[in-house]
Amino acid sequence: MEHISQLTAEIRDKAAYPDILVISRIFLPKEAVIGEYIYNRCLQDPERIIVLAASCSGDKVFDEDQQFPVYRWSYPRYWRSGFVGSILKPLVNIVCSFVLAIKLYFRYHYRYIEWGHGYDFPSLLLLSYLLPIRFFIYLHGNDFLCTLHNPVLRSLFKLTLKRAEGVVCNSSYTQDYLRTALRLDTPTHVINPVIRPEKFGNNNVESPNSLDDLRVRVRQAYNIPESAIVILSIGTLVKHKGFDRVIDNIPLLLTFGIDVHYIICGQGPSESELKSLAHRLRVDKRVHFARYVPEPELAGYYAACDIFAMLNLLDTQANTMEGFGMVYLEASYFGKPVIASRLGGVLDTVQHDENGILVNSNSGYEVFQAFNRLCKDQQLREQLGRKGKELAKRRTLHRSLYKSEGRNAIL
Repeated sequence: MEHISQLTAEIRDKAAYPDILVISRIFLPKEAVIGEYIYNRCLQDPERIIVLAASCSGDKVFDEDQQFPVYRWSYPRYWRSGFVGSILKPLVNIVCSFVLAIKLYFRYHYRYIEWGHGYDFPSLLLLSYLLPIRFFIYLHGNDFLCTLHNPVLRSLFKLTLKRAEGVVCNSSYTQDYLRTALRLDTPTHVINPVIRPEKFGNNNVESPNSLDDLRVRVRQAYNIPESAIVILSIGTLVKHKGFDRVIDNIPLLLTFGIDVHYIICGQGPSESELKSLAHRLRVDKRVHFARYVPEPELAGYYAACDIFAMLNLLDTQANTMEGFGMVYLEASYFGKPVIASRLGGVLDTVQHDENGILVNSNSGYEVFQAFNRLCKDQQLREQLGRKGKELAKRRTLHRSLYKSEGRNAIL
């Protein structure tokens, strides 16, 4: 890792002519979905990239392995948790990203800034006036929702987007929401997240034999026979994720003679409620709570399942939005058919009757028919899974933002 104190040192050979400064307070894939998104972006053009980010646990070892220089600003140790940190961190992010971006400009003379999220955007707005650069800003959903409810922040945010060369949204849903909320003339681009196989650790997720071994191992851990149908869900255990909708269908599927098991990966406030529901429906031996599963181990769970299901509900009271459902993309990558709600950013990932089935999660009949259909039809499961794997490997490269430079855009 290069430290900001080394600004007078020579530029690394591996990044001889970088001209894009990527700024993100989140830059470590295991830290968050945004961190994964930004990291994958940087891997596409390592020779052009410089990264400026906030420090976090494990960053030193991670940064040393990268093909591009990484600079970080630090927080006092006593800020890393607690009330003081939550109040002061945003201010530090704004000040440090602003000051260090200027210092890095005098070293690299970069031409572009790619701002990794909607957080801490006032720094970007100031930089756009002071430096002779153009910039793009990435938006994911929750990162800009909070600004829309504050009149001052909303006005500043809209000004920032107007000055941008372009706005990059992680899904069509995020793009449509942004256009409706702010009515911008700035060009907007949809670049969906992609799968990086390395996030699943040392597991060879491209090898059928390796996946078969993982499948057997996970099923044995829960005493699930190979002949059974396994449904999988992954996410924070909260009401609007719809885990209860899946549990409700287990007794019905059993009644129709389907040997079915349900694995839930995740933790959250609804865990005890979901366990009580499974017990009340007398399917607690069929519903398995794996709790938190580290990313490298998730490959085994994807391999072990036959159907991936997440029946999200529209949460009108929560000030959150799910701009893109990464778990649906991961399930497709592993060749698993998906059952999902016809809702939000899911529509960028799940195409009805191509790689999954989209349903109205409030319709018990529609949800049951989707489960019954997939559980009984192995050929359909395999067909949807193959198409899902194909779709999951498609990607739009971020260099498409620079079309005027004559670079290839699509891989």
